[in-house]
Amino acid sequence: MMRHFDKSGILEADSSFRRDLINSLSGYKSLNLIGTKSKDGITNLSPFSQVFHIGATPPLVGILFRPHSVERHTLENIMETGYFTMNHVTEAFYQQAHQTAARYENSEFEAVGLDEEYLSDFFAPFVKLSPVKVACSLKEKQTLQVNGTVLVIGAIEHVFIEERGLRDDGSLDLNRLGTVTVSGLDEYHLGKKLARLSYPKPDKALREI
Repeated sequence: MMRHFDKSGILEADSSFRRDLINSLSGYKSLNLIGTKSKDGITNLSPFSQVFHIGATPPLVGILFRPHSVERHTLENIMETGYFTMNHVTEAFYQQAHQTAARYENSEFEAVGLDEEYLSDFFAPFVKLSPVKVACSLKEKQTLQVNGTVLVIGAIEHVFIEERGLRDDGSLDLNRLGTVTVSGLDEYHLGKKLARLSYPKPDKALREI
């Protein structure tokens, strides 16, 4: 049996029900810990599921932030310094990753027991345990008129990948890396590969690659 919610029903629903429903509709989402550092040298770490590919040439990524109506250390550090890191999460530390969403006065790294790592003289910290680490510099910031959400676009400066998860064609084997995904706001999953399929063409049958 299908449940139906129209717009008015969604808006009239309990606020926590509406939040959880809408946040779950897009299905499984990528999970990254975003690492930043203030000009004063205080490090910050926060989980984000709204991280997405913008382009490959040049290599760009986007992050969506909630409206900047309250103090948001990650966004403020990026705007002040121009640098941030993206770090995949694994089963070994997904609970610590979740806990970084709490509001701490000092570094989330220290608060949840995750080690910082600095690579290639990059300003912002990486998560030492992460199997995929991406260093980014700020390229653009836009405030979306529809609801005040902030879009940050970063240029990829460095990529560090555990060798076991890097295929010859450049794609990542997320199963081998143990990358965790998230649905909604608080439910974590390990991926299960079905298949890699060939590029779709109208005159050719699909095949596994």
